[in-house]
Amino acid sequence: MLRPDLAAAAALFTAPPVTRFAPSPTGYLHLGHIVNAIYTWGVARALGGRVLLRLEDHDRIRSRPEYESAIVEDLDWLGFEADEGRRPLTRQSDAPDTYRDALRELKRTQRVYACDCSRSDIGGERYSGRCRERGLSEDPGRGIRVQFDHRAVGAQDLLSGPLAQTPAEQCGDLLLRDRDGNWTYQFAVSVDDLREGVTLVIRGADLLASTGRQVLLASMLGRAAPAHFLHHPLIMGPSGEKLSKSARDTGIRELRAQGLGPADIIGRAAASIGLVGVPRPIPASEVTALFV
Repeated sequence: MLRPDLAAAAALFTAPPVTRFAPSPTGYLHLGHIVNAIYTWGVARALGGRVLLRLEDHDRIRSRPEYESAIVEDLDWLGFEADEGRRPLTRQSDAPDTYRDALRELKRTQRVYACDCSRSDIGGERYSGRCRERGLSEDPGRGIRVQFDHRAVGAQDLLSGPLAQTPAEQCGDLLLRDRDGNWTYQFAVSVDDLREGVTLVIRGADLLASTGRQVLLASMLGRAAPAHFLHHPLIMGPSGEKLSKSARDTGIRELRAQGLGPADIIGRAAASIGLVGVPRPIPASEVTALFV
């Protein structure tokens, strides 16, 4: 399914939805990001909603100023205009107290503990709780986790319908801050979406498994009702893998250098997942028409 049922989607919201376009400045934009922009702006506008721009630079090791500048410049050039977060830019790194306060709140109401496990110690995606009873102090070089109970949580996906997941079985106790001192993606976006009033999360299908853990964490942080979600198809590479930020033939910088204009690039992205039959110019101002 490529397009949501707009009437059914609209019935989920008591107010116009708020969504976000949230790239990480750890590489340049490529066509996969443009697919996400098409869905983000197209669906939000079709539902009368708003789009926030947020630069997710929680990974302070890989984030680069040159990537941030390129992302913003490419979005402006393509014509995707956010309702908030562009002037001034919204960056995760500009609000460190937000995450410290959220961690403090979790410590007050939940079981939070230090963990010194490496990826090789864990050996897979699910964390066993190995450090839960060790009483480690929160020294540098140690991560911080929150204990998940075994409840199932649900959410509504505008494309695939109701979702039900049990995060404790999927990932175990969730890592909030890693051993390098970086806030994790799962924690940072859950805090941000709650703080910014995001009610519709639009992202690629590769993040579907993250839904339950973010819904559960948001509930722990005080969110009364979960956000709604839309997990859209991905552009796949020739070997069946999703596009990476190192993809040269689909990078916006490379496509611009080849002489493609904004509407050409948006049209190529839309065609790559079947929203249109063949590539054709589609200005950013017209992506809403792909969903109505």
